[in-house]
Amino acid sequence: MLVGCGSPVPEASVTLADVRTDLHVHSTESDGTDEPADLVRVAVEAGLDTIALTDHDTTAGWREIERAVREQDGTSLRVVPGAELSCTSDDGQGGSVTVHLLAYLFDPESQALADEQLRLRSERRGRLEQMARRMAADGFPVDPDALMAGLPPDSPGGRPHLARALVEGGSVETVTEAFDKYLRTGGPYYLPRTDTPVERAIEMITEAGGVTVLAHPFAASRGRSVTEDVIADLADRGLRGVEVEHPDHGDEARARLRGLAAELGLVPTGGSDYHGTNKSIAMGSRLTEEQSLERLTAECTGSAIIG
Repeated sequence: MLVGCGSPVPEASVTLADVRTDLHVHSTESDGTDEPADLVRVAVEAGLDTIALTDHDTTAGWREIERAVREQDGTSLRVVPGAELSCTSDDGQGGSVTVHLLAYLFDPESQALADEQLRLRSERRGRLEQMARRMAADGFPVDPDALMAGLPPDSPGGRPHLARALVEGGSVETVTEAFDKYLRTGGPYYLPRTDTPVERAIEMITEAGGVTVLAHPFAASRGRSVTEDVIADLADRGLRGVEVEHPDHGDEARARLRGLAAELGLVPTGGSDYHGTNKSIAMGSRLTEEQSLERLTAECTGSAIIG
Protein backbone atom coordinates (compact mmCIF):
# COMPACT_ATOMS: atom_id res chain seq x y z
CA MET A 1 0.00 0.00 0.00
CA LEU A 2 1.22 3.48 -0.80
CA VAL A 3 0.74 5.88 2.08
CA GLY A 4 0.40 9.59 1.42
CA CYS A 5 3.31 11.85 2.28
CA GLY A 6 3.21 12.91 5.87
CA SER A 7 0.58 10.30 6.77
CA PRO A 8 2.62 7.45 8.27
CA VAL A 9 3.03 7.81 12.01
CA PRO A 10 4.10 5.32 14.67
CA GLU A 11 1.40 3.58 16.67
CA ALA A 12 0.54 5.34 19.92
CA SER A 13 2.14 2.55 21.97
CA VAL A 14 5.51 3.17 20.28
CA THR A 15 7.52 6.22 21.21
CA LEU A 16 9.37 8.22 18.56
CA ALA A 17 12.67 7.24 20.17
CA ASP A 18 11.85 3.56 19.54
CA VAL A 19 11.43 3.97 15.78
CA ARG A 20 14.54 2.91 13.83
CA THR A 21 15.00 4.53 10.42
CA ASP A 22 17.88 4.18 7.93
CA LEU A 23 17.54 6.68 5.07
CA HIS A 24 20.50 5.59 2.91
CA VAL A 25 20.41 2.10 1.38
CA HIS A 26 21.54 0.73 -2.03
CA SER A 27 20.53 -2.31 -4.06
CA THR A 28 21.75 -4.18 -7.14
CA GLU A 29 19.96 -1.59 -9.26
CA SER A 30 23.04 0.59 -8.66
CA ASP A 31 26.12 -0.58 -6.78
CA GLY A 32 24.79 -2.70 -3.92
CA THR A 33 24.84 -6.49 -3.78
CA ASP A 34 21.31 -7.14 -2.45
CA GLU A 35 18.28 -7.25 -4.73
CA PRO A 36 15.66 -4.60 -3.82
CA ALA A 37 13.34 -7.30 -2.49
CA ASP A 38 16.11 -8.75 -0.30
CA LEU A 39 16.57 -5.37 1.36
CA VAL A 40 13.17 -5.85 2.99
CA ARG A 41 14.32 -9.07 4.65
CA VAL A 42 17.62 -7.52 5.75
CA ALA A 43 15.82 -4.50 7.19
CA VAL A 44 13.35 -6.63 9.14
CA GLU A 45 16.16 -8.81 10.49
CA ALA A 46 17.99 -5.65 11.57
CA GLY A 47 14.94 -4.52 13.54
CA LEU A 48 14.32 -1.47 11.39
CA ASP A 49 10.98 0.27 11.00
CA THR A 50 11.83 2.38 7.94
CA ILE A 51 14.46 2.37 5.21
CA ALA A 52 14.99 4.53 2.14
CA LEU A 53 16.00 2.96 -1.17
CA THR A 54 18.52 5.45 -2.59
CA ASP A 55 20.18 3.83 -5.59
CA HIS A 56 22.49 6.00 -7.67
CA ASP A 57 20.68 7.92 -10.41
CA THR A 58 17.86 5.39 -10.84
CA THR A 59 14.41 4.54 -9.49
CA ALA A 60 14.37 1.11 -11.12
CA GLY A 61 14.10 -0.71 -7.76
CA TRP A 62 11.01 1.12 -6.52
CA ARG A 63 8.45 -1.28 -7.99
CA GLU A 64 10.25 -4.43 -6.83
CA ILE A 65 10.69 -3.24 -3.27
CA GLU A 66 7.05 -2.13 -3.12
CA ARG A 67 5.99 -5.62 -4.18
CA ALA A 68 8.28 -7.18 -1.57
CA VAL A 69 6.80 -5.02 1.21
CA ARG A 70 3.28 -5.95 0.12
CA GLU A 71 4.11 -9.67 0.08
CA GLN A 72 6.00 -9.68 3.41
CA ASP A 73 3.53 -11.06 5.95
CA GLY A 74 3.53 -9.64 9.44
CA THR A 75 5.88 -6.71 8.81
CA SER A 76 5.18 -3.04 9.34
CA LEU A 77 8.32 -1.96 7.49
CA ARG A 78 8.02 1.33 5.63
CA VAL A 79 10.13 2.16 2.57
CA VAL A 80 10.85 5.71 1.45
CA PRO A 81 11.40 5.77 -2.34
CA GLY A 82 14.46 7.81 -3.21
CA ALA A 83 17.69 8.08 -5.17
CA GLU A 84 21.22 9.35 -4.69
CA LEU A 85 22.16 11.91 -7.33
CA SER A 86 25.74 12.62 -8.40
CA CYS A 87 26.36 16.37 -8.67
CA THR A 88 29.07 18.97 -9.06
CA SER A 89 29.38 21.93 -6.73
CA ASP A 90 31.63 24.84 -5.93
CA ASP A 91 33.71 23.80 -2.95
CA GLY A 92 33.71 27.30 -1.42
CA GLN A 93 37.47 27.60 -1.87
CA GLY A 94 37.74 28.50 -5.54
CA GLY A 95 37.39 24.99 -6.93
CA SER A 96 34.74 22.40 -7.68
CA VAL A 97 33.97 19.06 -6.08
CA THR A 98 31.65 16.08 -6.50
CA VAL A 99 28.76 16.00 -4.03
CA HIS A 100 25.88 13.57 -3.61
CA LEU A 101 22.26 14.50 -3.04
CA LEU A 102 19.81 12.14 -1.39
CA ALA A 103 16.43 12.80 -3.01
CA TYR A 104 13.24 11.47 -1.45
CA LEU A 105 9.58 11.09 -2.41
CA PHE A 106 9.76 12.79 -5.80
CA ASP A 107 7.74 11.99 -8.92
CA PRO A 108 10.01 9.68 -10.99
CA GLU A 109 8.08 10.57 -14.14
CA SER A 110 8.90 14.27 -13.92
CA GLN A 111 10.26 14.84 -17.42
CA ALA A 112 13.29 17.00 -16.66
CA LEU A 113 14.42 14.67 -13.89
CA ALA A 114 13.80 11.50 -15.90
CA ASP A 115 15.79 12.90 -18.82
CA GLU A 116 18.71 13.85 -16.58
CA GLN A 117 18.77 10.47 -14.86
CA LEU A 118 18.75 8.76 -18.26
CA ARG A 119 21.73 10.89 -19.32
CA LEU A 120 23.61 10.07 -16.13
CA ARG A 121 22.95 6.34 -16.40
CA SER A 122 24.06 6.29 -20.03
CA GLU A 123 27.24 8.20 -19.24
CA ARG A 124 28.02 5.99 -16.24
CA ARG A 125 27.62 2.82 -18.32
CA GLY A 126 29.78 4.17 -21.13
CA ARG A 127 32.45 5.22 -18.66
CA LEU A 128 32.39 1.81 -16.97
CA GLU A 129 32.83 0.01 -20.27
CA GLN A 130 35.75 2.23 -21.27
CA MET A 131 37.50 1.59 -17.94
CA ALA A 132 36.92 -2.15 -18.26
CA ARG A 133 38.30 -2.23 -21.80
CA ARG A 134 41.40 -0.32 -20.77
CA MET A 135 42.04 -2.79 -17.95
CA ALA A 136 41.42 -5.79 -20.20
CA ALA A 137 43.86 -4.38 -22.77
CA ASP A 138 46.47 -4.17 -20.02
CA GLY A 139 46.04 -7.83 -19.14
CA PHE A 140 43.58 -7.74 -16.23
CA PRO A 141 41.17 -10.71 -16.09
CA VAL A 142 38.14 -8.59 -16.97
CA ASP A 143 35.60 -9.39 -19.70
CA PRO A 144 34.06 -6.01 -20.62
CA ASP A 145 31.22 -7.57 -22.64
CA ALA A 146 30.24 -9.96 -19.84
CA LEU A 147 30.49 -7.14 -17.29
CA MET A 148 28.12 -4.91 -19.23
CA ALA A 149 25.73 -7.74 -20.08
CA GLY A 150 25.46 -8.59 -16.38
CA LEU A 151 24.13 -5.17 -15.40
CA PRO A 152 20.38 -4.71 -14.87
CA PRO A 153 18.89 -2.83 -17.87
CA ASP A 154 18.25 0.39 -15.93
CA SER A 155 21.32 0.20 -13.71
CA PRO A 156 23.72 3.12 -14.06
CA GLY A 157 26.72 0.85 -13.63
CA GLY A 158 29.75 2.08 -11.77
CA ARG A 159 33.22 1.43 -10.48
CA PRO A 160 32.03 -1.05 -7.81
CA HIS A 161 30.90 -3.41 -10.59
CA LEU A 162 34.38 -3.32 -12.09
CA ALA A 163 35.92 -3.68 -8.64
CA ARG A 164 33.91 -6.86 -8.03
CA ALA A 165 35.08 -8.22 -11.38
CA LEU A 166 38.69 -7.63 -10.30
CA VAL A 167 38.01 -9.48 -7.03
CA GLU A 168 36.43 -12.40 -8.89
CA GLY A 169 39.38 -12.48 -11.30
CA GLY A 170 41.88 -12.63 -8.46
CA SER A 171 43.58 -9.30 -9.19
CA VAL A 172 42.68 -7.95 -5.74
CA GLU A 173 41.22 -9.39 -2.58
CA THR A 174 38.58 -6.74 -1.84
CA VAL A 175 36.53 -4.01 -3.50
CA THR A 176 38.35 -1.48 -1.32
CA GLU A 177 41.72 -2.71 -2.58
CA ALA A 178 40.51 -2.37 -6.18
CA PHE A 179 39.58 1.25 -5.57
CA ASP A 180 42.79 2.05 -3.70
CA LYS A 181 45.05 0.57 -6.38
CA TYR A 182 43.24 1.24 -9.64
CA LEU A 183 39.81 2.91 -9.56
CA ARG A 184 40.02 5.80 -7.10
CA THR A 185 39.62 9.35 -8.36
CA GLY A 186 42.93 10.13 -10.05
CA GLY A 187 43.88 6.45 -10.12
CA PRO A 188 45.48 4.80 -13.16
CA TYR A 189 42.18 3.61 -14.65
CA TYR A 190 39.87 6.34 -13.43
CA LEU A 191 37.84 8.25 -16.01
CA PRO A 192 35.86 11.41 -15.18
CA ARG A 193 32.15 11.95 -15.77
CA THR A 194 29.86 14.95 -16.24
CA ASP A 195 27.54 15.25 -13.26
CA THR A 196 24.55 17.52 -12.69
CA PRO A 197 25.16 20.95 -11.15
CA VAL A 198 23.89 20.60 -7.59
CA GLU A 199 21.72 23.72 -7.80
CA ARG A 200 19.94 22.28 -10.85
CA ALA A 201 19.48 18.91 -9.14
CA ILE A 202 17.85 20.56 -6.11
CA GLU A 203 15.59 22.53 -8.43
CA MET A 204 14.54 19.44 -10.41
CA ILE A 205 13.74 17.39 -7.31
CA THR A 206 11.78 20.26 -5.77
CA GLU A 207 9.80 20.70 -8.99
CA ALA A 208 9.11 16.94 -8.93
CA GLY A 209 7.56 17.26 -5.47
CA GLY A 210 10.49 15.78 -3.55
CA VAL A 211 12.99 16.89 -0.96
CA THR A 212 16.79 16.85 -1.00
CA VAL A 213 19.41 16.08 1.64
CA LEU A 214 23.14 16.61 1.19
CA ALA A 215 24.79 13.22 1.67
CA HIS A 216 27.89 12.75 3.87
CA PRO A 217 29.01 16.37 3.34
CA PHE A 218 32.01 16.27 5.71
CA ALA A 219 33.33 12.79 4.87
CA ALA A 220 37.05 13.57 4.89
CA SER A 221 37.97 10.07 3.72
CA ARG A 222 36.23 10.79 0.40
CA GLY A 223 38.44 13.76 -0.43
CA ARG A 224 37.70 17.47 -0.51
CA SER A 225 34.30 18.61 0.76
CA VAL A 226 32.25 21.78 0.54
CA THR A 227 32.47 24.54 3.12
CA GLU A 228 29.70 25.55 5.50
CA ASP A 229 29.10 28.66 3.36
CA VAL A 230 28.30 26.45 0.37
CA ILE A 231 25.79 24.45 2.43
CA ALA A 232 24.18 27.71 3.56
CA ASP A 233 23.88 28.80 -0.08
CA LEU A 234 22.32 25.47 -1.04
CA ALA A 235 19.83 25.84 1.82
CA ASP A 236 18.80 29.17 0.31
CA ARG A 237 18.28 27.37 -3.01
CA GLY A 238 15.96 24.73 -1.57
CA LEU A 239 18.14 22.08 0.09
CA ARG A 240 16.09 20.65 2.96
CA GLY A 241 18.52 18.55 4.97
CA VAL A 242 22.04 17.34 5.71
CA GLU A 243 23.11 13.78 6.46
CA VAL A 244 24.67 13.97 9.91
CA GLU A 245 24.86 10.33 10.96
CA HIS A 246 27.03 8.51 8.39
CA PRO A 247 29.82 5.92 8.74
CA ASP A 248 32.36 8.35 7.24
CA HIS A 249 31.60 11.12 9.76
CA GLY A 250 33.56 11.33 12.99
CA ASP A 251 32.39 12.99 16.18
CA GLU A 252 33.63 16.43 15.17
CA ALA A 253 31.96 16.30 11.76
CA ARG A 254 28.65 15.20 13.26
CA ALA A 255 28.75 17.96 15.86
CA ARG A 256 29.51 20.60 13.21
CA LEU A 257 26.70 19.37 10.99
CA ARG A 258 24.14 19.25 13.80
CA GLY A 259 24.99 22.82 14.71
CA LEU A 260 24.81 23.90 11.09
CA ALA A 261 21.48 22.17 10.57
CA ALA A 262 20.02 23.96 13.58
CA GLU A 263 21.40 27.30 12.40
CA LEU A 264 20.08 26.94 8.85
CA GLY A 265 16.80 25.20 9.62
CA LEU A 266 17.89 22.06 7.80
CA VAL A 267 16.68 18.58 8.73
CA PRO A 268 19.42 16.35 10.21
CA THR A 269 19.26 12.79 8.88
CA GLY A 270 21.22 9.57 9.15
CA GLY A 271 21.87 6.45 7.15
CA SER A 272 24.23 3.52 6.89
CA ASP A 273 24.99 3.91 3.17
CA TYR A 274 24.44 0.15 3.04
CA HIS A 275 25.85 -1.60 -0.06
CA GLY A 276 25.59 -5.24 0.99
CA THR A 277 28.91 -7.06 0.77
CA ASN A 278 30.50 -4.20 -1.18
CA LYS A 279 31.02 -2.44 2.15
CA SER A 280 31.40 -3.68 5.72
CA ILE A 281 28.75 -1.33 7.16
CA ALA A 282 25.59 -3.03 8.41
CA MET A 283 22.16 -1.72 7.57
CA GLY A 284 20.81 0.24 10.53
CA SER A 285 24.25 1.15 11.85
CA ARG A 286 23.34 4.84 11.42
CA LEU A 287 19.83 6.13 11.99
CA THR A 288 17.49 9.06 11.37
CA GLU A 289 15.30 10.39 14.15
CA GLU A 290 11.58 9.95 13.49
CA GLN A 291 10.99 13.67 13.90
CA SER A 292 13.39 14.31 11.03
CA LEU A 293 11.54 11.89 8.76
CA GLU A 294 8.25 13.56 9.63
CA ARG A 295 9.69 16.98 8.77
CA LEU A 296 10.80 15.71 5.37
CA THR A 297 7.63 13.85 4.46
CA ALA A 298 5.44 16.79 5.47
CA GLU A 299 6.88 18.75 2.54
CA CYS A 300 6.72 16.18 -0.25
CA THR A 301 4.02 15.91 -2.92
CA GLY A 302 5.62 13.86 -5.65
CA SER A 303 5.54 10.30 -4.34
CA ALA A 304 4.57 8.35 -1.23
CA ILE A 305 5.99 6.12 1.45
CA ILE A 306 5.51 2.40 0.83
CA GLY A 307 4.11 0.46 3.74
